[in-house]
This record gives sequence, C-alpha cells and structure tokens, in this order.
Amino acid sequence: MEILLMSYLAGTKNITKKYLSKMDLNKILFIPTAGNVEPYTGYIDEGIEMLRSLGYELEIIDISKFDEDYLKDQFSKTKCICISGGNTFYLLQELKKKNLVDLLIKRIKEGLLYIGESAGAIIMSKSIEYNQIMDDKNIAIELDDYTGLNVFDHYVLPHLGEYPFEETAQKTLDTYQDKIPLVPINNNQAILVDNNGYTVLNECKK
Repeated sequence: MEILLMSYLAGTKNITKKYLSKMDLNKILFIPTAGNVEPYTGYIDEGIEMLRSLGYELEIIDISKFDEDYLKDQFSKTKCICISGGNTFYLLQELKKKNLVDLLIKRIKEGLLYIGESAGAIIMSKSIEYNQIMDDKNIAIELDDYTGLNVFDHYVLPHLGEYPFEETAQKTLDTYQDKIPLVPINNNQAILVDNNGYTVLNECKK
C-alpha cells in the first residue's frame, strides 16, 4: 500500500513527481467532485495543470455525473486515482451514493497509487467528523454517516497556517489534538503512508 496525502497538490510538485515516477503508468484517474459545491476551484485547475506538466494523461471524472457501473469499471481499471480538494462531506456523500468506498479501499490495498488533496486526504481517516470546523457538513444533506475509508490510522489536518484556513485549521487543531491523532500539514508538505506507517515529506524547491 502506498498513498500520498497533501493539502495542495500544485504545491507538492516534486514530491508527487517522485512517487508517480516509481509507478509504471502514464494515465491518472482524476476526481474533481469535492469542488462541485465550492465557490473557488482554482486549486483544481492548478493541480490538473501540474500533473499534465509532468507528462501524465488525465481521465477527469466527476463521480456525481456518472452511473455506478461506469465508475466502478473506471476505478477497477486504473493504476492511479487522484481525488482533489473541496468539501469533504460532499465528497464522501457522493462516493457512498455510488457505492465506491469498499472498491476504493480494496484497490488501495491491492497497490493502487492513491493521491488525495485536502478533502481527498481527509476521507482516508476513520471518520471525517473532525473536519466540520473547516467544512460545512450541512452541504451534504444526504450524508448521515461520517465514517471514512479508515485506510490511514491518523487524521490529516490540511492547510495549517495557510490562507484562507488560518483560523479554522488552528481551531481544528486546538479542538481535536488531544482527542484524535492529527497530522497537521501546510501547503508544501505531503504525507506518505505505506505498510510501515507514515512520513511527512517537505517539498524541495528546484
């Protein structure tokens, strides 16, 4: 198992390049769905541009717009899935509506390279409820269960000290740091999770 979790995909280009280059792939399944309910989605465009600049072909699929069978086929075939940021609760709602959670867990355990940005990183935890300070959970009106994928036994706290999340990220840290094992990261860090645990990586500017 190898998953790469970050706050800001475009801010971790060299880290991402390193781990993608270890895989035998030229195509990435890119899921921008979490941004559907966000007023600003420039970070998604930046992430797409960054991956394309590294030479990868992207299959961009909004899971809210396709049927379950098609999505399961795409998830089953790909060697790499990248889920970008946005509203964590809405993202989990859409994954659960299309019954993709168990398949994604299975694929990750089989060796699929998973890249998760912000919301895409948070859903790897046992529960996403801790993120209600940063994200509006009421947007996901059909989500009544905050259980995440539970692939990572810690809880990613993205955007620490980063605009416009300075206050909400810090409040999340203050509220939950004694209750759950948080791993706070800024926009130029990523968490590499494998079978031996996890490592926080820092982007090296080249």
